[in-house]
Parts: sequence; C-alpha cells; structure tokens
Amino acid sequence: MSMNAVLAPIEEYLETDYSPDREFVDGTVVERHVGDRSHSRVQRNLIAIFCARYPHIFVWPEQRVRTTPSRCRIPDVCVTAHDPLTDVFETPPLICIEILSRRDEISNVLEKLEEYAFAGVRYIWVVDPRRKKAFAYDGALREVTAGFATTDEPLVELPLADVFLGL
Repeated sequence: MSMNAVLAPIEEYLETDYSPDREFVDGTVVERHVGDRSHSRVQRNLIAIFCARYPHIFVWPEQRVRTTPSRCRIPDVCVTAHDPLTDVFETPPLICIEILSRRDEISNVLEKLEEYAFAGVRYIWVVDPRRKKAFAYDGALREVTAGFATTDEPLVELPLADVFLGL
C-alpha cells in the first residue's frame, strides 16, 4: 500500500472532496499522478476537439466512474452519449482516455484499462504525450498511428496531429 493511501468505506469516499481528486480501489483511497504541461495540453486538446466537433456528446474531464462495486476510477477524459445526471457515473462511459505521465507505472495503467473494459467501456484510449504515441485497448494495447475513431454511433474521429497540437 502506498504511503499516501488511506483505508475508507466507499460511501465515505463518495461523500469526500479531494484536491486533487483521488481514486478508490478496494477500500483504499489512492492518489493519482498530477500531469505536467504536456499532459495538460493533450487533455485540453482532447476536450477542445470533442466540444468543437461533436457538440451533441458530453465530455467529462477527471470524472469519477464506478468500475466495480468497490472501485471508482477517474479517467483523464471520458465521453458519454447522454448526460448521466449524477456526480459518480454508475454506467460505463462510451470512451475513457488515459493520458500518461512520467510517473505512471504500466501495471497500474493496465489494471485501470482492464477495469474499464470489464465495466463495459466501449472505447479505451491511451495517450503518451512525451513520446507522441497513442494506443487503443481491446484486451491488449495496440498502437494507433493516424488517430482514434469509434466504429458505431456516435461516430468520432480524433487525428493524432490534433491530439498532440502544441507539443
């Protein structure tokens, strides 16, 4: 267990505001790595692209998503087709995007991606701003070279040149 981890019931976690927000994993409140400039720039780019090109969908930066009854994760960006009208999403978003920071450990990232998939998230995308690489997760990480895209409604396309703009 991390030195920053705190044991708590999930109900207490859901009623507590953390700054920056933290994830909840099996009774443990876990700190997230706060991103650097490139992380923030990619996050900003993603939100701007979604909002400008796809005004009919809902974009949520750092939104709590319940992945199991005992776990709550916070994707860097997630997308829903409709407004869930709740502070903690109990139904899976359409898209969850993780933006890597230098301190992220691959085993922790993979664990989150597996949780998103198990919870029913249809599109799981990973962006590495430092290396300007992107990946889609479908049980394995697969590098994406041109951009991200959904294959069903709502149709979304995100060229990587736009995702990495300004880096």
